Amino acid sequence: MKFSVYQVSRKGGRPINEDRLGYTYTREALLLVLADGMGGHPEGEKAAEMAVQAFTRSFRRSAQPRLANPAAWLEQTVLAASQAIVDYAREQGMADNPRTTAVAVVVQDGQLTALHSGDSRLYWARQGHLVQRTRDHTYHDKPELFRHLPQDINRSVLFTCLGSDSAPLYDLTGPLPLHRGDRLLLCSDGLWSVMADDEVAAGLHGQPLKDAVSQLAEEALVKGGRHGDNVSLLGVEWDTEDHFAATELIRPEALAADAVVSSFDDAAPAQAGDLADFDEAAIDRTIAEINDAIRRTARRKLS
Repeated sequence: MKFSVYQVSRKGGRPINEDRLGYTYTREALLLVLADGMGGHPEGEKAAEMAVQAFTRSFRRSAQPRLANPAAWLEQTVLAASQAIVDYAREQGMADNPRTTAVAVVVQDGQLTALHSGDSRLYWARQGHLVQRTRDHTYHDKPELFRHLPQDINRSVLFTCLGSDSAPLYDLTGPLPLHRGDRLLLCSDGLWSVMADDEVAAGLHGQPLKDAVSQLAEEALVKGGRHGDNVSLLGVEWDTEDHFAATELIRPEALAADAVVSSFDDAAPAQAGDLADFDEAAIDRTIAEINDAIRRTARRKLS
């Protein structure tokens, strides 16, 4: 298993950043997850943080070093994450629950399995062309389910999310085989609300992953303007060629069977809006820490 990864999250024109994202992996499996806390409800950033932590912590427990059934694990985890948010709201005596969207991807055995609830998206691109993208849980993106509704309804409204008192609806994708050079992009609606699908796919092509993801984020911020939404992207290139930014290249096969590394340390609380605000220096430090963990594991195997 070999891949490159890059992530970026920006506050945009909002008072705080309610997006959260991260990745974690063993030598045989990779998890990517992104959540977008919903405005109009309290503590959206808390809901998003809880969702990401639920996925990453469960992955660390369950991937030893692989998941027995990625699809079943994703389904169980999204339900557990949603219930954790509901329980938190009850414990705090909140009148309304925090809520969040979520999209999560597991790559194992060279195959992608994904789950999403709400309108955080997964884009899958190959050579600059869209292979597939998730369909939002909105009346606009799933019109065949709501033909009986009046035409003047607000079709961008979500009809499911994590944190509602009812169990979230979700869609599963895969397992589907990845090709060398395929690029995956998890993103919040701060990106796709201002860019067409073809623009996203084209933007992922023709330059190193880090540059492509950074440029897409900057374009979204410019198009969103001073009132634009949070913009968060988590990009992966699968089985990448070595000439692409070696500092970002990750070879998990060097890890011990029980080793797990992650893009962030979720044991320490962060200030609201700060957890996902990764800049280039932070990403470089993260990659250096991951590569150092790989080297330490390799040295232990040789000793």
